[in-house]
Amino acid sequence: MKRFWKDVAAVPTEGGWSVELDGRPIRTPARKLLVVPTEALAKAIASEWSAVGETVDPRAMPLTGLANAALDRVAPDKATFAASLAKYAEADLACYRADTPRKLVELQAEQWDALLSWARRRFDVDFVTTAGITHVQQPQATVDRLSHAVAALDHFRLAALSPLITTGGSLIAALAVLEGGFTPDQAWDAVSVDDRWQLEQWGSDAEAEAALENRRADFMAAAHFLELLN
Repeated sequence: MKRFWKDVAAVPTEGGWSVELDGRPIRTPARKLLVVPTEALAKAIASEWSAVGETVDPRAMPLTGLANAALDRVAPDKATFAASLAKYAEADLACYRADTPRKLVELQAEQWDALLSWARRRFDVDFVTTAGITHVQQPQATVDRLSHAVAALDHFRLAALSPLITTGGSLIAALAVLEGGFTPDQAWDAVSVDDRWQLEQWGSDAEAEAALENRRADFMAAAHFLELLN
């Protein structure tokens, strides 16, 4: 889509805040009015639209994309969407460790033990960890409590939680960002341990580095979206 507007504004509306282009409210791909719950988020979305050049690049507008997802994908069936994210409680990245080499084992322990310790304190749960990729059953109480924490979220927070989980493979890290237990940078360092270690071992790889940076950008955008909801 080519840019056709001159002025962008975040304006209060029924149910929250909307963003207008030349006085006309933005709509989602499903033609719903794009209404978000906070002024801060509306202004940040407006900034994305203000920064558009001659044509729209969706990759450069992650906050708009997350708001669209909240309204079009999550809100119509929030329970099903939440359940799909909660499944990560059964196989969280932090529970599956390498057994060699020693340096990687130490890096994983340093980062992932901190995540599990936070979750133990926050949710009064425990975890089973293993070396390798063979599935291990987590305590049912752990799965239930983490699932309940996800199900209790509104559709905007669920929309942001999704890329945090899927880009990092860790529900625990995503919840830690959501609740302020870890900064986004700390959480990203934890979930990207394996990728960064591989790059260090094999040397410069432009394609792998670009892919990792794209994942990091998605992770940070989702974390920023959550921050703007508060």
